[in-house]
Amino acid sequence: MDKFSDMAMFVSIVKHHGLAAAGRELGLSPATMTARLQALEERYGVKLLNRSTRHVSLTDSGELYYKACLEILDNVSEAENLIQNGVKEVKGSLKIAAPKDIGKQYILPILSEFCHQYPDVIPYLYLNDNLSNIAESGMDIVIRYGELVDSSLISRRLSPSRRVLCASPEYLAKYGTPIKPQDLVDHACLAMLRSNEELKTWHFQDHDMKKAVTVVPKRFSDDGEVIRYWALQGEGIALKSILDVQDDINNQRLVTLLNGYMKNFNTAMSVSSADLNVVYISKKYQPKRIRLFLDFLFENFGGLVEKSDQSDQSDKENTEDKPDKEESLTR
Repeated sequence: MDKFSDMAMFVSIVKHHGLAAAGRELGLSPATMTARLQALEERYGVKLLNRSTRHVSLTDSGELYYKACLEILDNVSEAENLIQNGVKEVKGSLKIAAPKDIGKQYILPILSEFCHQYPDVIPYLYLNDNLSNIAESGMDIVIRYGELVDSSLISRRLSPSRRVLCASPEYLAKYGTPIKPQDLVDHACLAMLRSNEELKTWHFQDHDMKKAVTVVPKRFSDDGEVIRYWALQGEGIALKSILDVQDDINNQRLVTLLNGYMKNFNTAMSVSSADLNVVYISKKYQPKRIRLFLDFLFENFGGLVEKSDQSDQSDKENTEDKPDKEESLTR
């Protein structure tokens, strides 16, 4: 088989996370798929995939080959469009993953407007708070909180953010307002689930003092939008990104609490540990539709940065000058 066909086969294997599913897409038997993959690895003298009975994952060499394949296949597709239509069309799939509440509130309208401008782009919007392996996810763009460990990907800050404690005025009128972090153990708290882990130990920092409080949640969810909904309904106190609840705070549907403290789900207390970032593969491998959407996203999300900066001034003043003593971890 020619190298181009091998590239298409390899991309299909990665996309479907296995040889059998890729073979069904390509109309090839499992034995043929296995033989072609082995021949491909022998040709280059490297192992491209780690394989088990249920899972395949890219090796370092496989990741380099996969990215190169994507670029070449997309360039061929654009060349065909140029020949057939006389213009360089913007078309094809655009796969984006984002946290559920950010995705619905902000990414959805931006993506919809982009697709109105480029109607031949087919959007896939995945709302997922727990995406872990970005490199193998098949996503073109991932929007996530916190800094990135994988240095093979590009991460750009979309918006500064921070964690805030918040509750509805109705809840506070009924149950009172916590004055210090330890008071939270006597309140109904709303906790996130992440990969089946209960995020019920909340971390606080006031100048040099750090304190961890294990709350007793009354409700759990793996969906940040559900946590926000419960908070709006007066069901308890939530630890949320300011971006998720800024409009609720501006319109006094939610009230921020313990504003003199930096807050997080873990020990990361650096300024950037809660920022919203956009993650994608190197620009060298980007199809035109992805480059255009990234530009469109950053252009239209800019107003949100200004809105975030208008949040409670006392909270900002208490967090701006705090020392950054620990490395940023995750969301």
